[in-house]
Amino acid sequence: MSKPTNLKDALAKWEERNKQPANTATEIGLQFQYPPIEKMDPILNSLTECQKLSLSSNMIEKISGISGMKNLKVLSLARNNLKTLNGIEPLADTLEELWVSCNNIEKIKPIEVMKALRVLYISNNAIKDWAEFMRIGIPPNLSDITFLGNPLNESMEPAVFTAEAVRRLPNLKKLDGEPVIR
Repeated sequence: MSKPTNLKDALAKWEERNKQPANTATEIGLQFQYPPIEKMDPILNSLTECQKLSLSSNMIEKISGISGMKNLKVLSLARNNLKTLNGIEPLADTLEELWVSCNNIEKIKPIEVMKALRVLYISNNAIKDWAEFMRIGIPPNLSDITFLGNPLNESMEPAVFTAEAVRRLPNLKKLDGEPVIR
């Protein structure tokens, strides 16, 4: 089997395709790399102007190397192999949208420190209990979530889950693409 694509090579290909240095770009897409990217590394810290980064559809298992991305507002890590959100904390003051659907995430404790987060797409993961779900209520601006396909809501009637989620999260304005009506 071939070696995974590393971020340095993926960024070099991106620069060649987009005819600009990655460290000046505000939006970078490194999704669907072949072979897939398996690791996030400190080269990401050089992307100081980046506001939107997509690393979706790779094989990433851990969030790391992002402490220098001070302007990042949208991070897409959907369709990877994440099990937790550990490592997201350096983006607590700036990240507004986190897209992590279709992973293996069971634990979301780091979400609690995300002050700027407004949108969380976390459908099709492995969140099983209300205690973990309730962490979504802690970030003060988080009001739009997708949660379909997690064991917690798969085990309930859709209307029952929606009513319970809305009751537990008073700031919620949108759930699974539908406006919340109270």
